[in-house]
Amino acid sequence: MKNQTRIDRCFKALREARQKGFVAYITAGDPDLETTREHVLLLEQAGVDIVELGIPFSDPLADGRVNQESAARALASNTTLNGVYDMVRDLRRETDIPIMCYCYMNLLYAPGFERSVRRAARAGIDGMLVLDRPAEESNEYAALLEREGLNNIVLITPTSPDRRIKAIVKHGTGFVYAVSRTGVTGMQNALASDANRLLKRARRITSLPLALGFGISNPSQAAGAARFADAVVVGSAIVQRLHDADRSPAKRKDVQAWIASMVKSVKETR
Repeated sequence: MKNQTRIDRCFKALREARQKGFVAYITAGDPDLETTREHVLLLEQAGVDIVELGIPFSDPLADGRVNQESAARALASNTTLNGVYDMVRDLRRETDIPIMCYCYMNLLYAPGFERSVRRAARAGIDGMLVLDRPAEESNEYAALLEREGLNNIVLITPTSPDRRIKAIVKHGTGFVYAVSRTGVTGMQNALASDANRLLKRARRITSLPLALGFGISNPSQAAGAARFADAVVVGSAIVQRLHDADRSPAKRKDVQAWIASMVKSVKETR
């Protein structure tokens, strides 16, 4: 990319500090956008490096029960793509933390793809991860994102053969999101054995930072993932705890402390 995004600068700073990164996923609009704004600031205060905002969708094929229910709550509160953009634009008065969107193609395509991307950039969003966009259709998409100064975050899975990974990462920028296991998002008891093999294969193909996600739900798993990846992504476990906190200041403080412990486990891993 011609100009570095906040995500690019974040990974550069992490490399220079010889630290691993922590990416936190939350669903935008759960339970409403004002609370989402507060959650982003809570995540920053807990030491999170990058915030991944899930744009709620009625048919989230890559998501497990926790994130599906979270998306349903967000849709029930009338969360829209434009509403998310407006919330991020307002957030930029308070924070410079890198923010990316996790979404599905229909959400961007329905109002006009170019318009959607341009609005995202103007709102202060740094990157897009589109779950259901085929690699074969990436050329125009990636060019538009680059023109608007957004990272094109791409996703690889344990079932992706090397030739497929090469095609996927060809147009990627920012970092590569490596899925730790086959299946959907959701908390797991242990890190999948396929995860390290996928990262080793990907490192032979791309120089982009590799972030490992799906199923990571406690400090031990986060530290295990950080031994092999450049960053760790935690989603469902955070989404569930924030939902259970139910706007209680004391419970939110406990959630923030728990997230900080996850971040600490990643930062202490070399």
